[in-house]
Amino acid sequence: MATERLSMRKTREILRLKWELRRSHREIKRALEVGLATVSETVARAIAAQLDWAAVSELGDEELERRLYPEPPAGAARPLPDPAMLDLELRKAGVTLRRLHLEYVERNPVGAYGYTQFCEQYRAWKRTQRVTLRQVHRAGDKLFVDYAGKPPCLVDPDTGERIEVELFVAVLGASSYTYAEATRTQTVADRVMSHVRALEYLGGAPAAIVPDPLGSGATEPDRDEPGAQRTYDEFGRHYHTVIFPARPAHPRDEAEVELGVQVARRWILARLRRQTFRSLEELNERIAELIEDLNTRVMVRYKASRRDLFERLERPVLRPLPAERFSYGPGSRRP
Repeated sequence: MATERLSMRKTREILRLKWELRRSHREIKRALEVGLATVSETVARAIAAQLDWAAVSELGDEELERRLYPEPPAGAARPLPDPAMLDLELRKAGVTLRRLHLEYVERNPVGAYGYTQFCEQYRAWKRTQRVTLRQVHRAGDKLFVDYAGKPPCLVDPDTGERIEVELFVAVLGASSYTYAEATRTQTVADRVMSHVRALEYLGGAPAAIVPDPLGSGATEPDRDEPGAQRTYDEFGRHYHTVIFPARPAHPRDEAEVELGVQVARRWILARLRRQTFRSLEELNERIAELIEDLNTRVMVRYKASRRDLFERLERPVLRPLPAERFSYGPGSRRP
């Protein structure tokens, strides 16, 4: 619902305090008992209208209102904010809806929505998205990891026996950029080295890694492998990151990795089901091809691929990898 438009008397006072007395936005907010967003929007509209304090002083109330809130020509549509673009911009550090609204007003001085309506346009769009996509992950903040529940298989070249292996999946929160590989087991050695190879694929480390708490990737020490916690601590220190297992009682913590695993099942496992692989190396070569296809496909919602979003949002803020690779005994070899 739209808020009542600010009176021209208070509008003039905002501009007087800002331009004649050179007070900060927060000082004006406190002095006039208005919202900080109101101060920011009023100043932004005046700048977009190419006004200064001298011009404001000479204008009557009706003309000032017309200049600050120009109506689009009869029959013309009001400029709508692009919610998908807003969603992507919000993933960048320091970006807020208030900042995006000011930029929107500057780009659209005629007919621009006020801040309240602008926010409602975005939130209404957000409510239409799948629940697992409603969170806004900051670029470079989290890498979600898990194993696909239905494992791929190898065929023993001598006996013809089908051998189940594990499918490790890692998904960056802001871009959904995905890495996957098959390993023999989910032991600590294989798990940790899958993490290492995932970071090498990304070319950097996020601020945190979030494994599924129900899988063996959680940092809770394994009964059979009491050194698991220490190994993850050493891995985190080596790459200047931290392991944060998703909280079992908070399903939204797991939403991004669950979505990533669903995508992996659809784009990897489903496409492998009629193919035969006789070695882990052969299987991983095919998985790498499928991941390349997944990451370069254009997503309709954002009109960009996962790789496009990764290059734009996440690569610039990932932490550089150390010169030496972390290793874990015999598990340090590539799968």
